[in-house]
Amino acid sequence: MRRYSMFAVAREALRYHAGWERAWRSPEPKKRYDVVVVGAGGHGLATAYYLGKVHGITNVAVIEKGWLGGGNTGRNTTIIRSNYLQDASAAIFEKALQLYEGLSQDLNYNVMFSPRGLLMLAQSEHEMRGYKRTVYANALQGVQTEWISRERVKELVPIINLDGPRYPVLGALYQERGGTARHDAVAWGYARGCSAMGMDIIQQCEVTGIRTVNGKVQGIDTTKGAIDCGKLAMVVAGHSGVLAEMAGFRLPLESVALQAWVSEPIKPVIDVVVMANLVHCYISQSDKGELVLGGGIDHCNNFTQRGSWYTLEETTRALVETYPVVSRLKMLRQWGGIVDITGDHSPIISKAPVEGIFVDCGWGTGGFKAIPGSGWAMAELVAKGHSPLAEGFGLNRFREGRFIDESVAAGVAH
Repeated sequence: MRRYSMFAVAREALRYHAGWERAWRSPEPKKRYDVVVVGAGGHGLATAYYLGKVHGITNVAVIEKGWLGGGNTGRNTTIIRSNYLQDASAAIFEKALQLYEGLSQDLNYNVMFSPRGLLMLAQSEHEMRGYKRTVYANALQGVQTEWISRERVKELVPIINLDGPRYPVLGALYQERGGTARHDAVAWGYARGCSAMGMDIIQQCEVTGIRTVNGKVQGIDTTKGAIDCGKLAMVVAGHSGVLAEMAGFRLPLESVALQAWVSEPIKPVIDVVVMANLVHCYISQSDKGELVLGGGIDHCNNFTQRGSWYTLEETTRALVETYPVVSRLKMLRQWGGIVDITGDHSPIISKAPVEGIFVDCGWGTGGFKAIPGSGWAMAELVAKGHSPLAEGFGLNRFREGRFIDESVAAGVAH
């Protein structure tokens, strides 16, 4: 793989940029792989990347029914943080944040990570107590976060209305290391790294069946033919339940639409990320000047990638009340993704009931921020059969009642 650098850019400029190679190969599938990863989004590509980099497993195929990064990875609002309440959640999200901080150097690809700071507004006494509890928990976990006053919130976010007509701002949970990254660049960087290790990324290849013999996976059937494999990693977000049905088991998931939208570009007015769980709205500003806006999930199970009007209306009402400047803007575009949610608002990283199959799903509204940590844990689980980061997120927790309740930290889209 040719390294990107300022010298490479200067050299290619003299040659009218005619010498750049493709970032990743697009081969036809082989008959057999040691590991097949279904899903070429951030989580699937990160799983494949760390399988090769950390564990030396490179006979890997990443299968995608659409185009690379065209699912939830390309349809989210790019927020990154690690200040979750429960120990297992804090551990995997902190691992993800640490990897994000050095990801551009690791991948030799600029993922545009921007640690601009992230605030979670407290707009009720209950929220304020909950966030202060998170501060204490994070201190024990070694995760940097703090509680800040409403006056400090106003300093960080001058456009905010602290005394809104529905809920006033009482303070905020603040993580200075939190921020955003470029979602497409994360997928492209991981894909480039996987391809450089000899892995096959196969797009426009839909899985139509999963073959098992005596309770062990043998391979998959696809629109490009049959592919045998020793191990199968299922990393397909909202369609995890569909793929599990093909393998003969069920997952405790619900799939719903999650939508977001952006305003027309304006001059810089906000340089942090702000979330407001109580009124279900969050906001940041992109490098192009657009305000990136979003809210909660739709309340009906569905597989649409559009979202519903009532969620758009309710979230916009909350945004206008909290940030009056928004009322003067036009909406530029809107989109949706399909998220999968578990009963305890925590993911599943686990061996499946079928030998040789592993599942990574249930990230709900927090999938993008977890990509490096999830990929690291999933790769370790596939390679070794066990991962300390994934230990608490097994399927057996639903049978045994060992829930990881993150409804306070992950009960709204962010």
